[in-house]
Amino acid sequence: MTLAVFLTIICLGVTLAAPTPDYNLDAEWEKWKKSYEKTYIPEEEKQRRALWEENVKMIKQHTVENGLWMNNFTIEMNEFGDMMSWRRNKNDDRSSLTLSNEKHIQKRNVKIPKTLDWRKEGYVTPVRNQRACGTCWVFAVVGSIEGQLFKKTGRLLLLSVQNLVDCSKSFGTNGCKGGSTYNAYQYVKNNRGLEAEATYPYEAKVSHCKYHPECSVVKITSFMIVPRNEEALLKALVMIGPIAIGINAKHESFEKYRGGMYHEPNCKRDSPNHSMLLVRFGYEGQESEGRKYWRVKNSHGEQWGEKGYMKIPRGQNYCGIASYAMYPVLRAACR
Repeated sequence: MTLAVFLTIICLGVTLAAPTPDYNLDAEWEKWKKSYEKTYIPEEEKQRRALWEENVKMIKQHTVENGLWMNNFTIEMNEFGDMMSWRRNKNDDRSSLTLSNEKHIQKRNVKIPKTLDWRKEGYVTPVRNQRACGTCWVFAVVGSIEGQLFKKTGRLLLLSVQNLVDCSKSFGTNGCKGGSTYNAYQYVKNNRGLEAEATYPYEAKVSHCKYHPECSVVKITSFMIVPRNEEALLKALVMIGPIAIGINAKHESFEKYRGGMYHEPNCKRDSPNHSMLLVRFGYEGQESEGRKYWRVKNSHGEQWGEKGYMKIPRGQNYCGIASYAMYPVLRAACR
């Protein structure tokens, strides 16, 4: 398998704008800071407050539009209220992408059930929180490996995100500043192992590499790229298990998503800038009659979205959900 594209996902960012605050929001600002245990130095607080106020206005406008039946999903203030919208991705040149897995997936005769939820089958670990560190790309990759480890061994084990954050820089990743799922898989493959969360816990910052081969709990022999269409993605999800995907998530509506079927008119199919884990497909309402959807797991904690998950329309490659999907092929370490 070859891939000339090294898609870098940049998950979070901040801006330096700091206009005069709206003092009518002082009490609400203080309550929000206390709720999420936010503390800042004076200059940083001005910048964060300005971003927070922009998000407050955006959420109130969205609520008004909901009352006019202009939207079918809800958003709310969360711990990311003091951050700007998702940054765009870098090095997005799709023309060189080689899909070596195309024939393997598309020519398989796969029986597709009406619905499938890998969480109910034991493949998915609890929702985690990347915090103020752009590591969504690692959480998606680790989540897909966790699912395959369970499939192979029957053990659902939290794997180390920090192991990848600290040790994969030579493979083209950038720690808390983003990285590509391709490069993350490449590191795990070439590294001949990955530690568990228990021996290499998450710190939400980049540190020196502390990987110990003797502590490795899983190895991958290769990884596969899913053909860029939803039929192939559906087959892969049924055949394999949870899949790491990339989507276009640079919109305020994504950051503050609270629940329902996500809808963003400006969402693009070819500009992913956030990685998530695809775990389910189904129908909203009665099976086979309601609207089709995908269910994806985020890495922003259970307070974001529907207890850490989002519902995305299925059938139109919405936000590019089928454009950059990958999964690992692994063998468990001899332990």
